Amino acid sequence: MLIDQYLDAALLGLIEGLTEFLPVSSTGHLIIFDTLLGFEGPPGKVFEVVIQLGAILAICTVYFARLWKVVTGLKDDPGARHFAMAVILAFLPAMVLGAALHGVIKAVLFNPTVVSVALILGGVAILMAERLVPAPRYHQIERFPAPLALKIGLCQCLALVPGVSRSGATILGSLLMGVDRRTAAEFSFFLAIPTMAGATVYDLYKNWSLMNVDSALLIGVGFVTAFIAAALVVKVLVDFVGRYGFAPFAWYRIAIGSGMLAFLYL
Repeated sequence: MLIDQYLDAALLGLIEGLTEFLPVSSTGHLIIFDTLLGFEGPPGKVFEVVIQLGAILAICTVYFARLWKVVTGLKDDPGARHFAMAVILAFLPAMVLGAALHGVIKAVLFNPTVVSVALILGGVAILMAERLVPAPRYHQIERFPAPLALKIGLCQCLALVPGVSRSGATILGSLLMGVDRRTAAEFSFFLAIPTMAGATVYDLYKNWSLMNVDSALLIGVGFVTAFIAAALVVKVLVDFVGRYGFAPFAWYRIAIGSGMLAFLYL
């Protein structure tokens, strides 16, 4: 396998790790950079999905103490059980729709034009939503009511369209439903764990017969670089969002989406 492919895989892993938890669509960025680099990864877009698990592992590492407290407290701690309930309820809608629409999403929506348009529209939506955000009423995941968690999960389903951004959809939905910025960002991180783990397992199951040693090595390179980059960026994001909000990401989305459309069609 050419060394250029490994370098491309490392670069794409870096991009994944830096963008997974930003409201800018990591999958959209991977599709755009696949096009710009001419990257030929494993069949079925498995690479673009599986390396996201590296970023999710970073969340498990960075927030290990909090997650471990939830796991060990499930028996006796109502707050831990409520936390787990909120994550599971929010995960269910995307799990059901993602499995039902898997083939259509991969065949029709995984292209740079869809991504570019979704990036622009999502950026405009963020700018509009920033003006409509109500005063926060929810400051702890452990206190999320079940209907709120389910509604945030429905918002996450919008991200089945590449370019929308899973974190963007969940964070924006949370804000509009009265969750404060820091808690909205953190809930998006925790919700990513079952969501992306499930997507990875399902994608590998669907494409296992197409995998080989070269494919596994490419995925391994992207996985490791995604893990490192995500571990570095996740805490910085929480502090940045708490201080500046999401408008900077909205303008970035509009700029990169417009630039990609110009590249494709001008």
